[in-house]
Order: sequence, then C-alpha cells, then structure tokens
Amino acid sequence: MTTSLDQLKQTGTVVVSDSGDFESIDVYKPQDATTNPSLILAASNKPGYARLIDNAVAYGKSKGGSIDNQVNAATDRLLVEFGTEILKIIPGRVSTEVDARLSFDKAATKAKAKELIALYESVGIKKDRILIKIASTWEGIQAARELERDDGIHCNLTLLFGFGQAVACAEAGVTLISPFVGRILDWYKKSTGKSYEGDEDPGVQSVKKIFNYYKQHGYKTIVMGASFRNIGEIKALAGVDFLTIAPTLLEELKSSTDPVPKKLNSHAAAESDPLPKVTFVDNEPEFRWTLLQDQMAFDKLHEGIKKFAEDGETLKGLLRKKLSA
Repeated sequence: MTTSLDQLKQTGTVVVSDSGDFESIDVYKPQDATTNPSLILAASNKPGYARLIDNAVAYGKSKGGSIDNQVNAATDRLLVEFGTEILKIIPGRVSTEVDARLSFDKAATKAKAKELIALYESVGIKKDRILIKIASTWEGIQAARELERDDGIHCNLTLLFGFGQAVACAEAGVTLISPFVGRILDWYKKSTGKSYEGDEDPGVQSVKKIFNYYKQHGYKTIVMGASFRNIGEIKALAGVDFLTIAPTLLEELKSSTDPVPKKLNSHAAAESDPLPKVTFVDNEPEFRWTLLQDQMAFDKLHEGIKKFAEDGETLKGLLRKKLSA
C-alpha cells in the first residue's frame, strides 16, 4: 500500500523536513529542509554533531577580536555547518534563520542575510540553494523585499500568523512564507477552551485563506504551512504549495496508509469566493494597525521572536564556553 506520506507528495505538495537533525532527514526524502535556532540548539546537544560545533568554534577563533565577535562568528558558522550537511542530503533548498533579535532592524537584517550567504558561498554553496528566514515584521518584510529585488537572495518569511502579514509578504515579492498552523491552533485553544480538528482548525483556515488569496490575485510567493500539532492539520492542507513537517509527524505519515486526498489546488482557489484585494505598499501605519487588531497574530509573532531569540542566546552561550575554554 502507498504510504500517507507518498500520497501527500502525490497531491502536488512539496514536502519539507522541519529539523536540524540531518541524520534523520534522508529517511523521508523531502525536497527541502527548514531550520531555526530552537532546532539547531536541540540538535547541537547530540554527540554526533560535535564536529560541527568544533568547526564553528575554530572558525570563531580564527576571526579574532573580542569574545563577542568570536561568538557571533561561530554562531553564524554553526548555522552554515548544519545547512551544508543538510544540503548534502536533500535536492532542494535549506532555510537558515537570521538572528531573531534583528527582527525590528531592516538594515541589520539585510547585513546578516548577506553575511550568511557569503559564508555559504565560501564553502561552495550557491545562494540559489538557500532561503534566508526572516520574521514577518514590517522591518523584516521590507528587508526581504530589498534582498530579493537587489541581491537575488531568496527569503522565507517566518513567524507568520496574520492575513495582513501574508499580504505584505506577497506584495514584497518574497519567495516563500511560513504560516504557523499549530501555533495559531494553540492560541485559539487557550483563548476559547475549545478543540478544533481538520477543516475547523483555525490554523488550517488561515492557510487556506492565504492560499486562495494568492492564487486569485496572481501572487507567485510560495505558501508553506509550518508548525503542525497533528497529521490531521497536514491532511487538511494536502495540495498546498509546500508543507514543512517535523520528523515525528513525517514518521507518522510514513507509517500510515490512510488516504490523503487533495484538498487544495490553484484552479479551485481561483474559482472560490472572491477575496477583495488588500494593499500595504508603502503603508507601514496601516500594516501595524492591522497586525494590532489581530490579537492572535500580534501575540504569537512577538512570543515567537522572543523564544527564538532566547534559544539563539542559549546557543551562543554554549559556543562562548567552548571559545573561552
């Protein structure tokens, strides 16, 4: 029997592995892979990845200067070390995240993105195989606009929870967005005390609306559902452009032969109930007001930035100890 994972791939959805643990990625034959500071931190604690940390520490020391300078250099190099190993396994692209603390600084986000791309190129990886992950703040979206337009650097706009964020990303011409399905569900469950499944899941509904809007209005930005809590959410989005899935849920899909019918497609989206055109071009106040009015999106965006920044600092602390030894 065909596995549920294979059936998902047959719907036209590109399957992406959401993991820093590249030793487990090849099992599921994904096209792409995504990482973030939390995933890299979790993977870096495993003995099998000690050589990558050693390489990063050696690189940091080679840069000289203050310990802070060495830590920052080592951190960037560690992200690239993981990304490089992942790219040996997958045929497509890997997403590498800019420091979450830069989420409200357009210039610093652009500079860090270019530094990461230069590091990849220094080890023979072309920028076409990299997606730079940037938080979907106003500053992040504008940084991505300029990176895509001026530098040909492809961006993955992450921590996306609200429709307004998705519209602004599409208008900026970013390569890909990552709406966080499971975290949207978490907020609504906590807020209402209700349970949601399948098509009733507010995270699923959010991605469907974005997908339909993009297809109706001709946007080329890829919609990649992310942060899933169960395979029911994944099945409800079968047919969407991309889905990035954690290894535990990939294994569940691989171990199942339950049917995974196609739920989304571009043709049906174009013919679904029309969604009126919205614009935030050169209108930062309207973007911020729209985000503020969406309590879930506002809460989860800032919570996510804070958590990624904290995990990033923990990772730097680990490298700092090794650099100071």
